[in-house]
Amino acid sequence: MTTNNLEQGFFGIGIQNGKTPENLGVLWRSAQNMGASFIFTIGNRYAKQACDTHKAVGAMPYFHYETFEEFFKHLPKGAMLVGVELAESAVHLETFKHPRRCVYLLGAEDHGLSNEAIEKSHHLVKFSSTLSLNVSVAGSIVMYDRGMKSEFST
Repeated sequence: MTTNNLEQGFFGIGIQNGKTPENLGVLWRSAQNMGASFIFTIGNRYAKQACDTHKAVGAMPYFHYETFEEFFKHLPKGAMLVGVELAESAVHLETFKHPRRCVYLLGAEDHGLSNEAIEKSHHLVKFSSTLSLNVSVAGSIVMYDRGMKSEFST
């Protein structure tokens, strides 16, 4: 059986200026369960990953970037940046077609994504909810949606 690397997909997921270590741990646990290729953080608003009970950091590559600019400079070649943000220009997740190779970026619940992250995202997605959601829950919903829609799900 031959593998065509151009047909395969991958995704990474991370948080910009995450607010609590619990959010990171829960998101990383979900990422490991839903087939993420890597996880990352941008900024320094977090401590240790207390809820990473499956030890995702040891099971997949983890990257940390001090600034969004540093992160953006190191996006994997050919990967699309998908920002998850309640912006008017964002596409509803229900109709969004996930790129084969992408990186999902979430912002902290209290500040969302930075203006620079919103401007440089190749796609912005949002989904309806009555009240705001915890960032790890929002990330899990996005990854689940990718898996449900994807013929290339990992």
